[in-house]
Amino acid sequence: MMEQNLTTVKLRPLGQSSLSVSPLGLGCWQFSRGKGLVGSYWSNLNEGDILEIVRVSLEGGMNWVDTAEVYGGGKSEEALAQVLDELRQEGSPQAAPLIATKWWPLFRTAGSITSTIEERIGCLGGRTIDLYQIHQPFSLSTIAQEMKAMAGLVKAGKIRYVGVSNYSAKQMVAAHRLLQQDGLTLVSNQVKYNLLDRAIDRNGILEAAKEHGISIIAYSPLQQGLLTGRFHHDPAQIQALTRSRRLMSGLNEKSLARSRPLIEALDALGRKYNATSGQIALNWLIHYHGDTVVAIPGASKVRHAEENIGAMTFQLTADELEQLNEASWAAVK
Repeated sequence: MMEQNLTTVKLRPLGQSSLSVSPLGLGCWQFSRGKGLVGSYWSNLNEGDILEIVRVSLEGGMNWVDTAEVYGGGKSEEALAQVLDELRQEGSPQAAPLIATKWWPLFRTAGSITSTIEERIGCLGGRTIDLYQIHQPFSLSTIAQEMKAMAGLVKAGKIRYVGVSNYSAKQMVAAHRLLQQDGLTLVSNQVKYNLLDRAIDRNGILEAAKEHGISIIAYSPLQQGLLTGRFHHDPAQIQALTRSRRLMSGLNEKSLARSRPLIEALDALGRKYNATSGQIALNWLIHYHGDTVVAIPGASKVRHAEENIGAMTFQLTADELEQLNEASWAAVK
């Protein structure tokens, strides 16, 4: 594993905002404490593990975290706030990262954005919400109504910037133009993107994001661990996963065979850079499209956090980035 070097982590702008973020932020879905339909995807991490994961991530150079209301019904936000309080009490200079969280829209109206904001702030221990995102586009209100509510929160000082998640290119651009009517811009669209999922390259999301200065926040950047090569090298590990995770990750013999050449390319570059395959995959993600794409890998163990921050301490060459791009397309076709 590469040595960590905080000084090599260069911050970049998030969309057209004043937020400067590390190329990788810490995804906090796994802090859901195993609660709720969404949170039960992960086992329950104890407070000590969460503390060390957050500590290693922030001290290693990440300066932002991403969570959501639906992650355990606020349990992830609460767990994050608790460990940040502990870090602050310890006097850690990294105890105040930028915070992104999300409102869950399903079966709700835009009025809920306003009526539940104090609950979100409360779960986060009274912290400022730097980026507030609509978690997905399906609700009982229109995009116009939701953007008006979000703009109202900005003007009221409840949040700093507005983002969305899982929006199509058309929905993303519509949200951006609606916010412009209030003198704001859409900062980001959080979508699934990695070397084994190139949907946003095909459906216009990435192109539109670049055109309008909107950042892409890539979730599932390692395809639920598939891009680390662990399941290719030891297929028996698949059986230890929950059934839902196996299904969502596409972990089967066919997918392993199709992606094996890509994993071999990642392994080869890993040997050159003294890095893991996962670190190479993350490095491609945060550099291939310039500053447009940032990513939020999760970490359920301290060593995962160490690997994540190590991915920001080097940069693949242009030829290597293109080599992986070609291997990626061969794997997803």
